[in-house]
Amino acid sequence: MNIEELRDCCLAVKGAEECTSLGEDLLSYKIMNKVFAFYLLNSKEGEHFVVLKCDPDKTVELREKYQGVTKGVYTGATLMWNSVYIQKDVPDALIAELIEHSAEEVVKKLPKKKQEEYKALNVRSC
Repeated sequence: MNIEELRDCCLAVKGAEECTSLGEDLLSYKIMNKVFAFYLLNSKEGEHFVVLKCDPDKTVELREKYQGVTKGVYTGATLMWNSVYIQKDVPDALIAELIEHSAEEVVKKLPKKKQEEYKALNVRSC
């Protein structure tokens, strides 16, 4: 997956909005005004990664299985966020699945009224 495909996949999430609310160098994606993904626009190392929210149990499994899944950069010492390197050993289909999973994790933390609003939105997919 390249950076353009990553962007397209994030924007394909139902209700996704692209913004730079976290800083000019960080492109973030929100649903219902909550961040579900972000990435650094100008990676100095040349390795591009996206930071995604994740179920903590799934996080442990992913980090053990893939070198390209590490602790979420800029997120502190939490299992709730992962950095997923798009040019390492993580398959493109799994990256797309993890983007959707991240959005789902955000939605399930919303108040019930907001969850209902989200469910009523038109469907898009990657």
